[in-house]
Amino acid sequence: MTYECLLYEVKDRIATLTLNRPERLNALSDTLRDDLYDAVTKSAADPNVGVLVITGAGRGFCSGGDVKSMSERDQAGQTLSSRERLAPMRDRIVLAMRDCPKPLIAAVNGAAAGAGMNLALACDMRIASSAAKFSQAFVKRGLAPDWGGSYFLPRVVGMAKACELIFTGDSIDAAEALRLGIVNAVVAPEELMAEAYKLARKIAAGPPVAIQLSKRAIHHNQEVDLRAALEFETFAQGVCKDTEDAKEGVKAFVEKRAPVFRGC
Repeated sequence: MTYECLLYEVKDRIATLTLNRPERLNALSDTLRDDLYDAVTKSAADPNVGVLVITGAGRGFCSGGDVKSMSERDQAGQTLSSRERLAPMRDRIVLAMRDCPKPLIAAVNGAAAGAGMNLALACDMRIASSAAKFSQAFVKRGLAPDWGGSYFLPRVVGMAKACELIFTGDSIDAAEALRLGIVNAVVAPEELMAEAYKLARKIAAGPPVAIQLSKRAIHHNQEVDLRAALEFETFAQGVCKDTEDAKEGVKAFVEKRAPVFRGC
């Protein structure tokens, strides 16, 4: 499928979703949101996709919401539909990313501001270019965070630091993001996609059922007590043990060779 504001490619079991409004630093217009939601849900259902990589075209990852379009809509007196008020597309996208059984990697190539930073936080892992910048810019527009920022950020950096970043809207560079645990790695700009694909290929070569259940366990177990977490792990382990990939993993260990997983 061809999108208006997003480039979509599947290769080597990796789906690459490139936000494609470089002239606006990939600001999240209505069309881009629709494209992103469709691409995430399509990737989630595609058996040929094992990992998703989200990045931005041009020099920015995502500058956040399209403030210019919001201003034009306000001046025109346009109002949001009931559905957008109760379940806005931004929320549906974040939930689709969380519900997606495949791991998501954000390859942050430049500015990730406001909703753009939170889009990256909604991914499971983040690789950043040394040119990347991160900011919770909402307060500078008189707004509170959306796209899950008040949920994700405290879980990554702790409550006090999250409050500081959200209340001030200050920008941090990639090195500081690495120190705070926001990103997994920082690499030179020209090495960003190679590094992201290196991680994606490693994950995509693994046993899909085990990885998908591991993702579910990680996120599910952040919200429950220890007993419920252990029960979910027992459920996940039981499902995995019935797969051919689990049998192959044990056999390969005994035979002292690398396993060859087939996704069944």
